[in-house]
Amino acid sequence: MNSHENQNIVDLFVIGGGINGCGIARDAVGRGLSVELAEMNDLASATSSASTKLFHGGLRYLEYWEIRLVREALIERETLLRAMPHISWPMRFVLPYHKDMRFESDTPTSKVLNILMPWMKGRRPAWLIRFGLFMYDNLGGRKFLYGTTSLDLKGTPEGAPLQDRFEKAFEYSDCWIEDSRLVVLNARDAQARGARINVRTKVISAAQVDGMWQVTLEAQGGERRIVTARMIVNAGGPWVEDVIRNTMRINSTEGVRLVRGSHIVTRKLYDHNKCYFFQGEDGRIIFTIPYETDFTLIGTTDAEHVDVHEKPVCTPEEQDYLLEFASKYLKKTVTLKDIIFTYSGVRPLYNDGANSATAATRDYVLKLDQSAGAPILNIFGGKITTYRKLAESALEKIAPLFENTGPRWTAGVALPGGDFPVDGVDLLKAELKAKYPFLTDRWLDRLIKAYGSEAFDLLGDAKTARDLGQVFGSNLTECEVDWLVKHEFANTAEDIIWRRSKLGLRMTSKEIDALDSWMVDAAANLSEQHAV
Repeated sequence: MNSHENQNIVDLFVIGGGINGCGIARDAVGRGLSVELAEMNDLASATSSASTKLFHGGLRYLEYWEIRLVREALIERETLLRAMPHISWPMRFVLPYHKDMRFESDTPTSKVLNILMPWMKGRRPAWLIRFGLFMYDNLGGRKFLYGTTSLDLKGTPEGAPLQDRFEKAFEYSDCWIEDSRLVVLNARDAQARGARINVRTKVISAAQVDGMWQVTLEAQGGERRIVTARMIVNAGGPWVEDVIRNTMRINSTEGVRLVRGSHIVTRKLYDHNKCYFFQGEDGRIIFTIPYETDFTLIGTTDAEHVDVHEKPVCTPEEQDYLLEFASKYLKKTVTLKDIIFTYSGVRPLYNDGANSATAATRDYVLKLDQSAGAPILNIFGGKITTYRKLAESALEKIAPLFENTGPRWTAGVALPGGDFPVDGVDLLKAELKAKYPFLTDRWLDRLIKAYGSEAFDLLGDAKTARDLGQVFGSNLTECEVDWLVKHEFANTAEDIIWRRSKLGLRMTSKEIDALDSWMVDAAANLSEQHAV
């Protein structure tokens, strides 16, 4: 195929504006392919904004012997840190140990130990955890992240929130990531390199005509248009199977297993900035993570989710499970009254026939289908940590179908606002404070962690806070909202307060309504200008 013989035909049409779709669009357009993407809602509106928000290797996946997946994710952590030091940063995880820690009964490791050490009755021995952490430290190599250490919990800040029965812990490194911002920045970079990004645009159908895909799109207002594409990438996430069968009407045996992961956000449960990795007597694990300065994030669950069209919510049963789980470790019982917010996402795991949701593979599976003539690449599964590697693997399958496709290029290449060193956050804050002395410390910190070096572009020539226009609440100004609408595909208040930021945790319903009204008026004024 020749990607330049007809400018009205795109090489790749990507269905889905989650992390996999936006990551593939960015990689592909950077290799010289013409790319268009459609997302039926907002970017990162489903799974990609509902993660536990970690770049991590997946310590517990070692028990399933998913060595390649863990190694790839561990190597990737620092590659990603270099590209986005504003929205990602290192965190330390404290893993308290006690003798009652158990495996899930169907992990390969537990089955072997039950044969070799039947007297343990499914319990995790300390030496096994330490061996797993040794592998975790060394499988992927480390430059920025500290290795595992042992902790005495008595009389230490890490031990203070925990019940007295916990005396020993292991501490290791992983990374935080602002998941929905990661998606938006990949989309922005793809657009800057020439891709067309459509939000709130649904793919109604995709049909094969003369060896090409005719993709029918419907925008939110009802307008329809057709895009001709040489190839489709189906990155529909939970909807990947639905797209295959109902949008493209292809018979396929490939499918996904929908697993719901739910989280609760509580008031701040402890003062230090480290996370806890808690292991349950049922073999499951949860994290408690310092969140947005004033809160604690607790998750996640693993529950089967039957209907992709049913919006996932954190059920009362899941809330009780997470509260009870955390309360078995913490001195102070966590109750329903402590919950500020809940969220839930559906992980589209490749259906490998596993017995339980927890045991289903977290590895991604890419299936190239040319049975209908024009090719389609279906994306199953994936982890947010390995999104860039998934995109590279996708391009390995795509590139042979096009002439003159460029080489790999994304490793360590900065996303918008991330063009500063991993250890350069404090210096960048100082520079921003010097230019805009009216910024409070909390405001300054939020802007740097959201926009990095682009905070200077956002604030422009402002000399005082009044220069930034109307304040909607929590230092969200008209100037920032305008930036998010013009540069980051935001259309509604929800886009801004839950996906471009987490200000929904702080703003009142009255403030949110005022923001929504402003955005409706701004959209109407823009439509009038276009009409003229």
